[in-house]
Amino acid sequence: MKEPLLLPFVALAAGIIVSHASQFPQSQGALVLAAFLLLFLLAKWRKIRWAIWTCGLLTAASAGVWLDAYHRPGPAPQLDTPDATPVILAGCVVAPSEVLEDHETFTLELEPGARARVNLYRREGRKPYAFRYGQIVEVEAKIRSPHNFNNPGSFDNAGYLARQNVFWIATAGAQASVTVKQGRCGSDFWWMIYKLRTRALHRIDALYGAGPEAGPASAAAEYNTGMMEAVLMGDSARMQKSWTEDYRTTGTFHVLVISGTHVALLAGLMVFLLRICLFPKTAAILATVPMAWLYAVLAGWQTPCIRSAAGITLYAIARIFYRRARILNVLAAVAIGFVFFDPGQLYDAGFQLSFISVALIGAFVVPIVAVTTGPVARALPDLDDTGRDPHLEPRVAQWRVELRLLAETLALLTRLSIQRCLLIVSLVTRVLVFSADLLLISAVIQAGLALPMAIFFHRVSATGLSANAAAVPLLGLVVPIGFLSLFTGWHSVAHCAVYFLDLSRRAVAFHAALEPNWRIPDAPFWLEAAICLTLSLAAIRLFRPRARWAFAAAALACTLLQIVHPFPPDIRPDVLEMDAVDVGQGDSLFLTFPSGKTLLVDTGGIPQFGRTHKSSLDIGESVVSPYLWTRSIKRLDVVAITHAHEDHVGGLRAVFENFHPQQLWIGAAPECDEWNHIRAMAREFGVTVVPMRQGNGFGFGGARVEVLAPVTDYLAGATPNNNDSLVMRVSWRKISFLLTGDMERPIEEELIASGSVAHADVLKVGHHGSKTSTTEPFLDAVHPAIAVISDGFENSYGHPHRNTLAELKSRHIPALRTDQLGLICIWTDGYRLHYENRIAGASLQ
Repeated sequence: MKEPLLLPFVALAAGIIVSHASQFPQSQGALVLAAFLLLFLLAKWRKIRWAIWTCGLLTAASAGVWLDAYHRPGPAPQLDTPDATPVILAGCVVAPSEVLEDHETFTLELEPGARARVNLYRREGRKPYAFRYGQIVEVEAKIRSPHNFNNPGSFDNAGYLARQNVFWIATAGAQASVTVKQGRCGSDFWWMIYKLRTRALHRIDALYGAGPEAGPASAAAEYNTGMMEAVLMGDSARMQKSWTEDYRTTGTFHVLVISGTHVALLAGLMVFLLRICLFPKTAAILATVPMAWLYAVLAGWQTPCIRSAAGITLYAIARIFYRRARILNVLAAVAIGFVFFDPGQLYDAGFQLSFISVALIGAFVVPIVAVTTGPVARALPDLDDTGRDPHLEPRVAQWRVELRLLAETLALLTRLSIQRCLLIVSLVTRVLVFSADLLLISAVIQAGLALPMAIFFHRVSATGLSANAAAVPLLGLVVPIGFLSLFTGWHSVAHCAVYFLDLSRRAVAFHAALEPNWRIPDAPFWLEAAICLTLSLAAIRLFRPRARWAFAAAALACTLLQIVHPFPPDIRPDVLEMDAVDVGQGDSLFLTFPSGKTLLVDTGGIPQFGRTHKSSLDIGESVVSPYLWTRSIKRLDVVAITHAHEDHVGGLRAVFENFHPQQLWIGAAPECDEWNHIRAMAREFGVTVVPMRQGNGFGFGGARVEVLAPVTDYLAGATPNNNDSLVMRVSWRKISFLLTGDMERPIEEELIASGSVAHADVLKVGHHGSKTSTTEPFLDAVHPAIAVISDGFENSYGHPHRNTLAELKSRHIPALRTDQLGLICIWTDGYRLHYENRIAGASLQ
């Protein structure tokens, strides 16, 4: 077998997946492993070939079960602290400060294996602390445990942080007490590495124009410095989202972040330079191994770099023993090593994308190159030496003859010497072969990664093939030239790196302008399974070429079906449903109507009250949209905005971009910057703005919508206000929902006085349950059966207020809270109410 480690890795991964799904006990896993290992040894002793393979694969699968159970994390460490009470955190800085506009972020290790991520805010004009690795720090802060947005499709941020031993998020205000203790902690090795890394970052600042000695940096200098720090050192603290949007859209973002590609590029450059210096090829490859590991360390010991360094090491070992290093076998060896020490990496998106990319190259690109451009490339060395031809395979020798004939023809036409023409033909052919191989690699990876890209990012790029063909070689030049500038300190070399960086930006921007921005909802499981199966069968070399091409065509057809996504939305027929999406401290309600129409009320957002630095988290893109995609939603009929506070409209642009609604319903919308911005967005995306006032009542989607506020004579202030809220009652048959936005006491009293408030079965509690809303008379008038509160986990506003909860409890009204339950799904057939928790899988009537 040419790749003997491939099947054992597949079996090992299968065992990890089974154990993860079933929570197999470690003791039972050890017994099963011992039993199959014994059978494997017995089969080896008796030399029964089929039993050796069968028992060997079962042993690998059992090892996966045991490894998953062995590495399964225990209970998270706990801190015994009162809620919302500042505490003194004392520990060792293990991740240096990332300095942002109004605060800095660093990681503090309180005890081995127990870390806190600290956000330290500072007063205007005060210099950042810029903590270094190994400093002992005491800081006064409020702490909380990481919390996920608990909706289907949401990213497991708490699990991601736990894998880094980060179990708390600490926030220290500008007035917090901070003390840097004498002495040093941590590892001497990592102290030295971080010191070198800091010096490299300072050198980048100085070379690319944003260093302290350069004075106030221009926008171009900030861009160049931030991008070079990210590309060369993996430090993305200065990288702004707007700079990378085109790279994300065109599927070329991977060339910006530290990855195995960077290590491969540097290794290739070093081999090239050593070969010029007449080093033997094997010696040159061996010399790249310590360089690869050094770069992995300097880049922050990031997993993609470690994987690439491990692959280079295995390749070098194979060269020592004059073994042909097969890509899939090396890949399987590296994968086995990584999941042995950390089985959880199998579920990491970066791990999957990296290994799938290399597997696609090994399974498809290498065989195609072997029969297309490979013979041409092997024909180019020493083209003028005709004595080599008889010792080469016939196809390679044939290409050498044809290339010489081409050079002779060129010599006759140009009157150049035959040697010069041979050189020209050789160089042009090398460029053509390189370009063809690059396009082939890009095409195969684009097609093969369509499924995981749609699963992880809900995005497939239409221009990715040519965008990658342009961006990869340009950024491939930036990496070695950038490092050359660091080693030499020459500004001329830095200018050269900036030139190629700018070319890549222009190339990507050109492609982004052509990109249709396809966003892909979740595909049915059967289609995802069909893509995986047909792609795997196409890669297996046991089948004849014609059968493999048929499987590849089937995989491509299934992929196109996934992109087109002709599947209907996941909407219950003849049902009115309201989902309160967990968007933290904000509002977003998704309603589906009996006829299948959809309405999204508010889009969530990060409250900005008192903040000077806007959060980089886009709730619309990262929270609301993924949930809608799990429901197979491609378009929305209507979006309604209750009022223009950031925690209700922050995700609006992403919702417009991803779901192209036909209408935008609004309430009181004064002429102010916030509403003018919303109106401009609506014009940009071709969305019709429909103002709503009290008295509007109409049928929609088989149900009835009545607008209760704003009242007809309501005068909005100069800035957005909670009482601007659009308040609607949605009714179907005998059941009604009252959606209140952030309406407060004055509007509640006005609606009660005018007789506009009537019974509603479900009340979306106003203003996240604050004490300024949901008054006793209002509750008595509505008399709901269920109250829904959209609020953030351990939010700093104290929502919902204890008085509001007490009033609900005294009336025996169950309060369903997104901070406790995550997504809240309530639906009705018009006669009975049903509550469903899609996270826990529970439902009630």
